Amino acid sequence: MKIFFDTVGCRLNQAEIEHLASEFRSAGHTIIDTAEGADLVVVNTCSVTAAAASDSRQKVRQAQHAGASNILVTGCLATLEPSEMARLPGVKQVVSNQGKPQIPGLVLGQLADFDLEPLARQPLPGARKRTRAFIKVQDGCNNHCTFCVTRIARGEARSTPREEVLREVNRALHGGSREVVLTGVHLGWWGRDLSHEETLPDLVGYLLEKTAIERLRLSSTEPWDLDDRFFDLWRDPRMCRHLHLPLQSGSAEVLKRMARRTSPVEYAQLLAHARERIPGLAVTTDIIVGFPGETEDEFRESLEFVRSMNFAGGHVFRYSARPGTAAARLSGRVHGTIARERGRLMRLALEKSARHYADGQVGCELQTLWEAAEPQDGGWLVRGLTDNYLPVTAQAGSDRSNQIDWVRIDGYKKGSLCATIRG
Repeated sequence: MKIFFDTVGCRLNQAEIEHLASEFRSAGHTIIDTAEGADLVVVNTCSVTAAAASDSRQKVRQAQHAGASNILVTGCLATLEPSEMARLPGVKQVVSNQGKPQIPGLVLGQLADFDLEPLARQPLPGARKRTRAFIKVQDGCNNHCTFCVTRIARGEARSTPREEVLREVNRALHGGSREVVLTGVHLGWWGRDLSHEETLPDLVGYLLEKTAIERLRLSSTEPWDLDDRFFDLWRDPRMCRHLHLPLQSGSAEVLKRMARRTSPVEYAQLLAHARERIPGLAVTTDIIVGFPGETEDEFRESLEFVRSMNFAGGHVFRYSARPGTAAARLSGRVHGTIARERGRLMRLALEKSARHYADGQVGCELQTLWEAAEPQDGGWLVRGLTDNYLPVTAQAGSDRSNQIDWVRIDGYKKGSLCATIRG
């Protein structure tokens, strides 16, 4: 059977389809890079924003237009709106997040006893191919951020035992991955539901000790989960110097309405400490504009705070009410035109901040993992990511895809750093 996987949303979704793909490969099936000619299409959906939900529906329609007549839909939107997803053309099965681990058994008719010899975990083909492997170590969330529907769709926080994580990491390394990214809904919560009384630093230290991993990266981590033991991890040079720390707003009052467990003062202190402990650290973030009741003064407070934090980049979202969340019941809706303008200004601030951080890397030598290469002028143009998550291009004498090199940063051009590979 030929199977095509597609996904919308976070790195956790990417980790899940990589894992599902490996299970189908273990059963002898072929993973392909397009919906055309697929016997089965699996779409892992997202519902974190209205735009993500729309993109998820569009992915299903695109697969059907490509000729797919056997589409399985799973993920957060499938969990929250199963009836609507079932009505989309070509959809034959809708599986909730809770049922996602049983998808191979459901498809192959082996639900009662699905146990196959695992193969090396390989990147998905085509546009989704990555030299990095996304490994799910945690799911669900016990926070109660008022805007977030993911907690509803994913359920309570739960951790993957470290032995299972180790097996997945080793499978990824055997499959050729040079970098592993640990993912979860609330990654920093890892271990608190397990009997060992361990935390995320224990898991990371265990993986660094037990594997030959070359680069280890963490996905989004809540700022209130980080302590000195966490920052001690960067004594190991294999730890990538990048943290994604969602802020959501630089206004103290808006953060209270969001039920975020931090304040602008606490967040600023954390960033200062993180940068002191990890030289060259890149910090990226998420910002929501137009949250219910956000006044002009509160937006300006948020904008100025973001400008002062020197982020290396980030994502800006216009607030969209998600059914079932506490924020959907709040008064003080911000008009769409105003929210769009606030989003534009916030994006400009983050773009300026990101450029400032990138300019500061000129002249530095950085470790880069090459993700793509194309022939050019008798050589190769290679593209990759530094350990501190900056896009880099360079000229190479050979195809360096999935290789790690030290490079000297020469300048900035067209949204990417230009570099020379160190000989």
